[in-house]
Amino acid sequence: MSLNTKKLAKNAWRVTKDRHLTCLRIRVPGGHFPAKFFPILQEIADRFGNGSVHLTTRQGFEIPGIALEATAEVNSLIAPLIRELEVDQGVEVPAPEEGYPAAGTRNVVACIGNRVCPQAVFDTTRLAYDIEKTIYPNNPHVKIAVTGCANDCVKVHLHDIGIIGQVEPIYDPSRCIGCRACVKNCRQVSTGALRFHNFKVQRDSDRCLGCGECVLKCPTGAWGRGDQYFRVVIMGRTGKKNPRLAAPFLEWADRETVLKICRNLYDYIDRHIDRTLAKEHVGYIVDRTGYPVFRDEVLKDVVLSPRAKVAKFLNPSGYLYDHGVLCSQPYPSDG
Repeated sequence: MSLNTKKLAKNAWRVTKDRHLTCLRIRVPGGHFPAKFFPILQEIADRFGNGSVHLTTRQGFEIPGIALEATAEVNSLIAPLIRELEVDQGVEVPAPEEGYPAAGTRNVVACIGNRVCPQAVFDTTRLAYDIEKTIYPNNPHVKIAVTGCANDCVKVHLHDIGIIGQVEPIYDPSRCIGCRACVKNCRQVSTGALRFHNFKVQRDSDRCLGCGECVLKCPTGAWGRGDQYFRVVIMGRTGKKNPRLAAPFLEWADRETVLKICRNLYDYIDRHIDRTLAKEHVGYIVDRTGYPVFRDEVLKDVVLSPRAKVAKFLNPSGYLYDHGVLCSQPYPSDG
């Protein structure tokens, strides 16, 4: 049969190594999947696929082994799922019965957040839905992830845009008994932003991550959780060409700033992407344009909160393939 592979992939179907079969991608924004939809996945896998469902690293599902001729029928089966997880969340999908309208921008992933985890400082799934509504459907290859605290269980540092929850710790010295549990815990598991001086705990705001560990460890409630903020990291990526961790871009940003950055990102990509490539990570575009261009364009019309801090420069690190880091065996001794 004649096959338009670009149209197929845009409709969230994979081009597989078997020219007669394809694989369906299911988006699950924020990683929260209503259990009532599992029978739909099972029906598709059993009736049209090979009976298996692959759980992806992006918190979605892929159902392999589906005949190309069955894509239209399968699209109609997932329409209820698209309506609830996309349309009902504010995403514009003009014809859910025809499947997904785009697949370049990947599923927004999120840790389980404060719906379950005591470490998380906000509802990660809700923010993931709001980001999904802001960026989808869209064709550029963009990966965004959200994590509820600085533990980064969902690995946002491997994404084009990573969003980390921050909370402003509020200290009440009248409730402090000087046990220094918060100071010790901050030194052991976080950044050492606290010290005990003149019978009070002092916090270094430049070192504080807003992780909330001091709040969790205080036995008397001398520490409380104040306003909600976010740290944004950028240019994380895997792959063959210089994989690297994301670098800090913005700290103590409010929710609206995060959403505007995600929205502005696509204007920046549209202006500077290398259109000779099938896809290009944001980090490579920033490498080419320079950080100041990226900074100014994604912060266009953004009103930063008084507490917000923007990186003066980026210091990303990654693999070095041609600088003598690797050597043939037997490797030389350090001496």
